[in-house]
Order: sequence, then structure tokens, then C-alpha cells
Amino acid sequence: MAGAGVAALVAAGVTFQTAHAGEPARSPRPVPLSAFAAGKLASALGEDLGTDAAGTYYDARSRSLVVNVLDAAAAKTVEAAGARARIVENSLAELAGARTALTADAAVPGTAWVTDPRTNKVVVTADRTVSGAAWAKLAEVVDGLGDAAELQRTKGEFKPFVAGGDAITGGGGRCSLGFNVVKGGEPYFLTAGHCTEAVSTWSDSSGTVIGTNAASSFPGDDYGLVKYTADVAHPGEVDLYDGSAQPITGAVEATVGMRVTRSGSTTQVHSGTVTGLDATVNYGNGDIVDGLIQTDVCAEPGDSGGPLFSGGDAVGLTSGGSGDCASGGETFFQPVTEALAATGTRLG
Repeated sequence: MAGAGVAALVAAGVTFQTAHAGEPARSPRPVPLSAFAAGKLASALGEDLGTDAAGTYYDARSRSLVVNVLDAAAAKTVEAAGARARIVENSLAELAGARTALTADAAVPGTAWVTDPRTNKVVVTADRTVSGAAWAKLAEVVDGLGDAAELQRTKGEFKPFVAGGDAITGGGGRCSLGFNVVKGGEPYFLTAGHCTEAVSTWSDSSGTVIGTNAASSFPGDDYGLVKYTADVAHPGEVDLYDGSAQPITGAVEATVGMRVTRSGSTTQVHSGTVTGLDATVNYGNGDIVDGLIQTDVCAEPGDSGGPLFSGGDAVGLTSGGSGDCASGGETFFQPVTEALAATGTRLG
């Protein structure tokens, strides 16, 4: 967070391994799908397959949903539904067990882990601050998880970002407005929780006070709700920083492989792909956030709280990461659907 007591999450330059745990089984005719349609199909197949489901991701090149399964019978169910099946070794329960072990035995500041459906592993990333005994402890835990986890290093440092995209300031810090929302007929906006934990009253870029905090959740989650106190325009759209705006008409769950765009007051508009879901990031000082969306979209301090969207659908709120928009990076996002449900708000 630029100039504030709360550190700003920085998008990281991490390259995740993409070696497949198994080649996709041949599907007669996979149905071409949008990322949104693939997400809906993934949810439906998850219910049908039960414990035989082992993760999904969207292949944007072929416009198909890839579903990890544990046996040939489950693969036939997937192919009959129009998706591509891929037989893998690790079940979701085994991957969840690996995450539980990491939480219990490897809660090292400067680390993040996420279930990667492409590798069928929990990918653990350590930033440049993890060394010596902490690195040895982390490596020992990951090695003990066998084929269910892998460890890698990023040159950046995981920290929270502070600065729908437009700048909001307060207490010497700067964040970005996420999405305008409505509650009880009154206007509010969502931003990052690490922003609202540090600042209680917000102004726009002209210095006019526009709102005060109504709710805040950080760590654990990373969302904050601010109530408008000034009579200012609050359209349901995202600033694209080219004189135009993207109308936001709904909210969706992220899908691995989904193309997404982020808007923020420091680096403006950047796009990329969702690379993981349900990520856990340990920013240090006890600030551990769970359930985040992982992407290869870059971000920098001041972009925190800004909107992540796919077309006209809201997806997330910028939380943090490592890297920058010159060399590339990795950024994590609070799912917006969770923030809307928790605050009792709707987009508008």
C-alpha cells in the first residue's frame, strides 16, 4: 500500500510448471464452451462424479472443459457430458490432505500454496524472504507429501497491494475501488479488506470524502465494504482508462483457464489467465488469507481492491502477490461472489 501502514500486495513473477500428471483421454466430440459455460458444467459434473472428480480447468485454445478423474468409468461420464476427461493419480481428498498438512506444519511467512488441476498437485511457492531453517522446514514438509505437492521459488516478495479501478485514498494510503454495489437500496462499494483494515474514511482522486467503512475482513478473507456518504455518481461499470468503461452485469465463480482483466489505479488495465483456485497466501505478521483466485495478471502497490472481471462479469478483488507490470507477475484475488454473500450486497 503506497504510503500507508499496510503493505501492498504485489503481483509475482512466478512460472508454474505445466507438466501434466496424465494426458487427456480422447473424447469423441468435446463441446465448444465459453469459460462461463465451462464453469457451470464443471459444477454439474462435480455433483455427478462425487469423489471420482479430481479438479477441472478450462482449455481456452480448444474452448473445452478438462475434467480430472480417477478411473475410466468416470471418464466416460465426463465425455458423455461434452467435456474432456483426464485420468490422474491424486484425488481431491488427497490434495486437500496435503493442504491441511501444509497449514499445520509449514505456516511459513512468505509462502503460498494452491491446488493446480493441470499438474494434479498442490504447488507451494516460497518468496525471496524464505531461507535457512524456514526453507529447510518447508522442503521437508513438501517432500513428505510425495507426488501430491511440489515446491518452487519466486524472486519476488508476497505482500498486500494498497492504492471498479479508480483511485481511493485515506490515511496517507491509496487503494482502488472494486465494484459498486447496493444494500438496502443504498449505494456502497467493495474493495480489499487489507485496505479497510488500515483506513476508515475514503476520498476520491480529487480529495473529496466519498465514504466510510461499513464492514471489513482481513486476514482470513480480503474484502471491505464502504458506504457512500457523498452524492457522487456510482455506475455499475469498470474504468478501462482509455475513455471507456466496461459495464458489469453479473458475478461469476472463477474457472482455471478463464481469461480475465484487472483494472487498478497504479497500473491501469492488464489481462491474463486464472491459474489456480482456493489459494492460501501467508503475507507474514500473521496475515494469512485463504480461498483466493490465483492469476498470471500483473499488479503493483495501489492496485489493491481493484476489480477482476471477465467480459461483463465480476470475478474478484485485487488482494496481493509479487512482481510488477514491467517484468510480469502473479496476483491473487478475493472471489467477489464470497464478498457479495458475506456483506449482503448485490452488484449495481
